[in-house]
Amino acid sequence: MTQPEIHPSAYVEEGAQIGDGCRIGPFCHVGPQAVLGKGVELKSHVVVTGETEIGDETIIFPFSVIGEIPQDLKFKGEKTRLVIGKRNRIREHVTMNCGTEGGGGVTRVGDDGLFMAGCHVAHDAQVGDRVILVNHASVAGHCVLEDDVIVGGLSGVHQWVRIGRGAIIGAVTMVTNDVIPYGLVQAPRGKLDGLNLVGLKRKGVSRSDITALRAAFQMLAQGEGAFADRARRLGDETQSAYVREIVAFILGDSDRHFLTPG
Repeated sequence: MTQPEIHPSAYVEEGAQIGDGCRIGPFCHVGPQAVLGKGVELKSHVVVTGETEIGDETIIFPFSVIGEIPQDLKFKGEKTRLVIGKRNRIREHVTMNCGTEGGGGVTRVGDDGLFMAGCHVAHDAQVGDRVILVNHASVAGHCVLEDDVIVGGLSGVHQWVRIGRGAIIGAVTMVTNDVIPYGLVQAPRGKLDGLNLVGLKRKGVSRSDITALRAAFQMLAQGEGAFADRARRLGDETQSAYVREIVAFILGDSDRHFLTPG
């Protein structure tokens, strides 16, 4: 067992649970309902408030505010939570809010994410594993970001939008509709401009699957019928698990329309 290291100037309120090996730097404030896992490090001037759980070995850099109440005028002080996974890197001036009663009550962040300086994760967002938000990217309330998503710097994701696994959003982009898995979105108002081929290759996806994904993208772009009808036909015809993942995403529940291929 390794005792936590807490700087004398830090204020850790009674009731906070501090895991083995935690390091809490100068002028941090940890609220009474916070739970810090093993090896969590708060660099300095970090605020962790509300009913917030932070997973093992996560590092939070100066001037981040984690677990504050939502920026939602409908919030009336109900009991809600923020749950952050393991081994995240949360850089300077990041804000992550707890949930709302109407949105399920929990904001969740997965494991192994990188949240660069100035990012925002709003109430009730569900963020997967290995997600990267580049500097000053903002994710609005109720969004879903699946595993391995990258959101470019100065980009914004509209409330209720879903971004499928492995998709990439370019810098200075506003995303107002759902993004298919492995999609590439860019331009100021967010256009689905292809597939995240670089990410697929880095992941080691086979050439046959990449070829199937390219063919699927062309069918979604140019096939007959409505977008959902094209997706259903893809599901009937494909043998690729990656293409079937896109089909399932398109046919799943959503409160938004889709960004469709041009």
